[in-house]
Amino acid sequence: MNAYDILLERGFTQQTTHEKEIKELLSKEKVTFYIGFDPTADSLHVGHFVTVMAMSHMQKAGHRPIVLIGGGTAMVGDPTGKSDMRKMMTKEIIDHNVSCFKKQLSKFISFENDAAIMVNNGDWLLHLNYVEFLREIGVHFSVNRMLTFECFKQRLEKGLSFLEFNYMLMQSYDFLELYRKYNCKLQLGGNDQWSNILGGVELVRKLHGDTSFGMTFALLTTSEGKKMGKTEKGALWLDPDKTSPYEFYQYWRNVDDTDVKKCLALLTFLPMEEVNALGALEGAEINKAKEKLAFEVTKIVHGEEEAIKADTAAKALFVGGAVGGSIPTTTLDSSHFAEGMDIISLLEKTKLVPSRSEARRLITQNGIKLEGNPITDLNYRVELKDFKDNSLMIQKGKKSFHRVSLQ
Repeated sequence: MNAYDILLERGFTQQTTHEKEIKELLSKEKVTFYIGFDPTADSLHVGHFVTVMAMSHMQKAGHRPIVLIGGGTAMVGDPTGKSDMRKMMTKEIIDHNVSCFKKQLSKFISFENDAAIMVNNGDWLLHLNYVEFLREIGVHFSVNRMLTFECFKQRLEKGLSFLEFNYMLMQSYDFLELYRKYNCKLQLGGNDQWSNILGGVELVRKLHGDTSFGMTFALLTTSEGKKMGKTEKGALWLDPDKTSPYEFYQYWRNVDDTDVKKCLALLTFLPMEEVNALGALEGAEINKAKEKLAFEVTKIVHGEEEAIKADTAAKALFVGGAVGGSIPTTTLDSSHFAEGMDIISLLEKTKLVPSRSEARRLITQNGIKLEGNPITDLNYRVELKDFKDNSLMIQKGKKSFHRVSLQ
């Protein structure tokens, strides 16, 4: 089974520019391909993780990835999927984010012995001569055709800046640069990047013949079509300082039954025979599949030790046993509770709620428990006597736990 068949079987593949030729190419030679990541934050999130996993499968099948960090394209911003223009970032912020991305991606892709390459498109985009760029590259793009692409059509009513209109040309130029320098023949990306990928494939073909290809992957969505990876605190990040390994584990442990099989196929390296068997479980048995999913994804992202700690903590809470060490914890000085702290302020300090009004709503709906006991009084004050061995467990809803520790 070649790389194309692996990606197809696991549910990655969505669109291809030349399906037959891509499959043939991946079966007969070691192909250099690339995926781009614009450093718009200081961490990757689970939306990026699907393409990271696809890149890893490709590398395991013998192909060479180019990880392209968009230090140049991030200066402009991709209009795809955005209702408004993205806030412009300084070069210093972008450079910081680039270094964070490089560190994270190195956990998933092997760069030893030239098995993969990492480049920053700022190295060529930031030094282009604009008139020369327009003459060499701009001449090959039809404005009429560009305006038919969904990424631009969605923005025309609200307003599309000329700055963002250049994004497709810049990403297309990336493919041309990588083709010329590394003989890169294939560009991969999320399904929302289809029009940008088409631009790059067509540019290389116009200048160098029929030697470039594109393929997109499924976006990580629920069975209802909603993007996965959104939590009450925002995105589900791969950085443990932004989303703890325990919170990360719990997210996958609590996905809907209908999404388990897809997540197992896309986000783990489990053989498809095991994925199919786990995905076929029903009723209470599906929880075994969810535990396996949560453990495997957490192991890939945070390492086996953190996955074991998160798994142990989750199971200990479920049976009411000892508290595991990876449960989110806030440490506060005991003086805060000498005269008591109102429950709403405590929920705010632990960041279990985004606002005081949300805290009041949860309390009135019996959604908050201290050490397993429901709190229904909006004026309840948490005192030192509520703590057991300098520790207090807060439960929000059925699945969210947070520990307050005294110092």
